[in-house]
Amino acid sequence: MTALPATASTAPGANLTITEVETIPFAIPYRKPLAFASGSVSVAEHVLVRVRTAGGLVGVAEAPSRPFTYGETQASIVAVISQIFAPAVVGTDALHRERIHARLRRTVGNPTAKAALDMALWDVVGQAFGRPVTELLGGYADRMRVSHMLGFADPAAMVDEAERMRSTYGITTFKVKVGRRPFRLDVDVCRALRQHFGDAVELYVDGNRGWTPSEAARALDAMSDLDLTLAEELCPADDVLGRRWLASRTTIPTVADESATTPGEVTRELLGGSANAISIKTARTGFTDSRRVLHQCQGLGVEVVIGNQIDGQLGTACAVAFGSAYDATTRRAGELSNFLDMSDDLLAEPLQIHDGTLAVSGRPGIGVTVDEDKLQHYRVDL
Repeated sequence: MTALPATASTAPGANLTITEVETIPFAIPYRKPLAFASGSVSVAEHVLVRVRTAGGLVGVAEAPSRPFTYGETQASIVAVISQIFAPAVVGTDALHRERIHARLRRTVGNPTAKAALDMALWDVVGQAFGRPVTELLGGYADRMRVSHMLGFADPAAMVDEAERMRSTYGITTFKVKVGRRPFRLDVDVCRALRQHFGDAVELYVDGNRGWTPSEAARALDAMSDLDLTLAEELCPADDVLGRRWLASRTTIPTVADESATTPGEVTRELLGGSANAISIKTARTGFTDSRRVLHQCQGLGVEVVIGNQIDGQLGTACAVAFGSAYDATTRRAGELSNFLDMSDDLLAEPLQIHDGTLAVSGRPGIGVTVDEDKLQHYRVDL
């Protein structure tokens, strides 16, 4: 990983006072809808967040609206940033992240809005010091292995998609969306994938809160011979006792996702026995709180996986920047490929997956450039 040298405009000591926080909602269709137990997505309705400083630096990140997961919409993300967060941080030095986060925490909820603002600030700081964010966070590696999410379809279609991802991009780890009723629909899919690939691929499942604990237990029993490596959020996030019962009766590591959206919730899930692994999503905890979650998990000796919020390429660049920074987050493949399902994207230089891996850019900050013509074409606020 080669960092660009600092220039006069990006040297340490540049004025990092925040002068503006800009929000631009945009919409890019998917080539095909991604369906799962809690909903489906056919259009990426996201918000580009830009932080500008007095020294001329501009940090960027992307906030995905997920009303069925976090209760956030494009309109709510734009409103909370422009009306509450921006006035709270303008005039503050971008290096004073703890002061900024203390102000953001006064407002409850709004995780992806807070996360995008946090990552845009890290982008500014990386540019100011002429170093990639990956290096500022930890600098462990310059790339990650990639896992691809497979949405609901019939077994043949899901096998075909997985085979295309393996043959085209070298991806050999697949997260299979489950949680349908009857659960045999998903059992048949997982069995078809294992029969097609044998032991050449890793398979794990994500229920998006779709099953009751008893349904999940029966489904896992029916798939006990398929060598599944993880089982993520199979039951409702607020069914604490049911999830605790399920985690106690299965040998497959139980991953908390929607039930562990804050450091406090992570503590509850792990100490309460409802989960023994955690999905870290930079789209909902940014870089700052994702690091707090990671350190909790390391201290308690539990595994982590870098998750996907059906991110575009900008969000994916943030996820791989964080995931590459630490030993613990590189041990498993990160969910970094679903931007391939989008019909287009905003980056001037598209991300490229080669041999099943995605590399960080190596440029200062997050290291990406937004194509202004594409942004103009896809923005929905004009």
